[in-house]
Amino acid sequence: MRLTLGTNRSPASRRGPAAAMGIGAAAGVTAAAGLLLGRKAATIGRIGKGHPLKHRALDLAAGSMQRKYPLEAMSTYLNGFHMYADDMGRQVEATHFCIHLQHDLHQCVIFDRNAPDARLIGIEYIISEERFRALPEDEKRLWHSHHYEVKSGILTAPGIPGLAEHAYFEDLVTTYGKTFHTWQYDRDDFPYGIPQLMMGFTEDGQASDEMIRARDDRLGLSTSAKRDNRADIPVPEVAPGANAWESGRTVRTRVEETDFRR
Repeated sequence: MRLTLGTNRSPASRRGPAAAMGIGAAAGVTAAAGLLLGRKAATIGRIGKGHPLKHRALDLAAGSMQRKYPLEAMSTYLNGFHMYADDMGRQVEATHFCIHLQHDLHQCVIFDRNAPDARLIGIEYIISEERFRALPEDEKRLWHSHHYEVKSGILTAPGIPGLAEHAYFEDLVTTYGKTFHTWQYDRDDFPYGIPQLMMGFTEDGQASDEMIRARDDRLGLSTSAKRDNRADIPVPEVAPGANAWESGRTVRTRVEETDFRR
């Protein structure tokens, strides 16, 4: 098959201030390391329920000793919403962690929420308008604009000061995204099926108000306040070819059986 598009003084202190400081610093580092390991162990304990002890120990060791360079480079945390490319009624919250990989390309991994036991539900690539306009017409049908998501306040960067967030979205407002969700978590508690093409909202009245309010309450946000704050961000016209579903026709993925090549 193939996937297609459809305290007391210690002896150390009596040896002098320098020695005491050195030992004190070492103790501080040890305490900090212990705290970090403790947090890591607690996190693994929460998400590793039911795992054999050996697996938990291996997870803890790997988490403490291995560098994860791609994950460490994920510098931006965004929260927004997606809809399925063929069904506006299916709307889900999407927590993005992104890296600005090239001047005209971001790449993001998407989870259902920002928590240690979050489910990995998809990926998104974000490109500049110039890059989008150069795409083949068939490719453009897979991409959605971010103009409305930014201006409406629906797309947010939780925890970022207002001025910094405003500057960030001044750049993001002109970009386009291609998103596939690999876990239909609105239907199943397991990643059944094939990746699903997702789209973004383009005008008021499309996104569920209840969904937005629930997100705002949980994260301590105000979508309406963000909308007001971004009123001065200029927005160009959406480039032709994006948001293909607005025409009344759309594309989606499907599994197609084919001959195997040797």
